[in-house]
Amino acid sequence: MTTLGMNVYLQTDYDTAVERVTAELQKEGFGVLTEIDVKATLKKKLDVDFRPYKILGACNPPLAHKALSTAPEVGLLLPCNVTVSQEADGRVLVSLIDPEIMLGVVDNPALAEVACDAKERLQRVAAALAADRVIG
Repeated sequence: MTTLGMNVYLQTDYDTAVERVTAELQKEGFGVLTEIDVKATLKKKLDVDFRPYKILGACNPPLAHKALSTAPEVGLLLPCNVTVSQEADGRVLVSLIDPEIMLGVVDNPALAEVACDAKERLQRVAAALAADRVIG
């Protein structure tokens, strides 16, 4: 099975985890353009209960511009998604997309540099989160 990204478990509460992820993304030049509260959406649309789960649409403007200038169709794959979800055992799982996997579906070798840069930045986010697992 292909791994879609990087996973980090945090020993903190869910809301603190979302704040921490957002802050670490900002340090690497990513802003959160979209925030989808899956739990709230499923409750509203289907009246079902779901664990706390957010999808953060992260964008690094210079990288996005370069990717879109190289291959405009890549807009279908943007932004880079990061999920924050609370597991049954109370841990919080943060998953970050692997841009090389994501942009690899576009047959354009010129995107490799952008994907590599984005991946390195998201790997640093994952490493920073992994280094700071203290309950907040």
